[in-house]
Amino acid sequence: MKLPSFRLRIALLSTALAGTTLVGFGAVSWFQIYNAKISRLDAELLNHLMRATPNLPPRGEPPKIQGQENRPSRWQFYKDSLSDGFGTNTKTPIALLVLDANGNILYESNSLPADVEVNHLLLKRLQLIPLPPPPQGEPPPSNRNLSVGPPPFLRPRPPQFVTEHTAKAAWRIGATKFPNAQVAIAVNLEAIDREMAIIRNIFLVSIPGSLLLVAVGAWLVSGGALRPVHQLTGAIQQVTVKGLDQRIPIGTTDVEFVELIQVFNLMLERLERSFTQASRFSGDAAHELKTPLTILQGELERTLQQVDPGSEVQQRLSNLLDEVRRLSGIMRKLLLLSLADAGKMSLYLVEVDMSELLMEMLEDVEMLAPQLNVQTDFSDGLRLQGDRDLLIQVLQNLFSNAIKYNLANGWIKIRAHQTQTTLHVTIANASKDIPVSDAYSARDRIFERFYRGDPARTRKIEGIGLGLSLAREIARAHHGDLTLDSTAFGQTAFTLTLPMK
Repeated sequence: MKLPSFRLRIALLSTALAGTTLVGFGAVSWFQIYNAKISRLDAELLNHLMRATPNLPPRGEPPKIQGQENRPSRWQFYKDSLSDGFGTNTKTPIALLVLDANGNILYESNSLPADVEVNHLLLKRLQLIPLPPPPQGEPPPSNRNLSVGPPPFLRPRPPQFVTEHTAKAAWRIGATKFPNAQVAIAVNLEAIDREMAIIRNIFLVSIPGSLLLVAVGAWLVSGGALRPVHQLTGAIQQVTVKGLDQRIPIGTTDVEFVELIQVFNLMLERLERSFTQASRFSGDAAHELKTPLTILQGELERTLQQVDPGSEVQQRLSNLLDEVRRLSGIMRKLLLLSLADAGKMSLYLVEVDMSELLMEMLEDVEMLAPQLNVQTDFSDGLRLQGDRDLLIQVLQNLFSNAIKYNLANGWIKIRAHQTQTTLHVTIANASKDIPVSDAYSARDRIFERFYRGDPARTRKIEGIGLGLSLAREIARAHHGDLTLDSTAFGQTAFTLTLPMK
């Protein structure tokens, strides 16, 4: 399962937050700009509605219906002045409808095909507006003589502004009623819609571009913020035998990571001290025990020669000599492992004929386990530069394990091939299946020191669990490796990889 990236999550969350903010800001700004333009248009409509007052007929004067005069009416001049008054060009349609107090049409614009439909909207809007109240102290219009006395102060209804839609366009309509007339003006919103479309397109282009910049910036900033974590990761990866002296500098680190780095550096110091002590103890113990074991082995061999052949004493001395030799082998392995831990395993490099070594090992297998079926697949002349004695020890361990952990009447397969830079030696054998519940831990720990797997499978097999660990250290000292291959059930395979030069 692939784990999510914390850096990617920071960049995505930052981009999502910025995107939400920008989209919200853009939407609010767009509506604010649109409302501001509509409010400005309403103010102009109100101004022009108030300007219509001088054109209204005096009270008591019979209204002149449009078409009764051969010359253009004063409402036509008023309508023509609206374009200049609204600051629009001649392409912006403007419709005007004027009714008298009784609902008769004094003027209606009919120069555009769409004016008929707009005039219906204007008439409908005027019908929805109630009549204005009469001036204070005057009787209703029906109860007084309109031909007597000066016109009173006109108090029109407050204008109402709405947006109506026809089949092809949207119109902003302002309408009001005076005591002696009704006026409604409609302005096509096409110009405002074009301006808002331009603003919308600007937002549609600028917001994604801004989000891209935010994403790149968040990625770079998060990378810089996580740089101390990468330094910690790199330092942890270097925590090997040769990397315990690594320390992370604190001088250029952010204050949030200082304590973490200090704790990590202290941990490295403790690990280095403990590992040095353990490695020194292992090497010193092996070195100190080497001499008395050698003396003990020599004394046992000399005493063994002096006792009567076939006696009980000879048998006991032989058993003791075998145990001493076994201890000497353990000491040699521990000494080599301590040198490997300290990075001081010295190699005596000579040209080694790997084909010849494999043939020698096959002769030993035929003598030690003649019941096993041995199959080979390698050619002559597989040569490389290496320490012959140490490579023999690696092969002896692999063949010894292939014999000890094999099945009755089982098999061993040896395959070796080389590329231009690498030599691969694979030794496989028949074996019992590793339990599924233990497969992961066994494969993970098979190269650990003193690990011998399932006790039920290994209690009758000689060994202490140092052979594979030492073999891998020898391979790595040659800049190669020893790995456990992934195989089918019923077999085990190890591959030794060594550089040709």
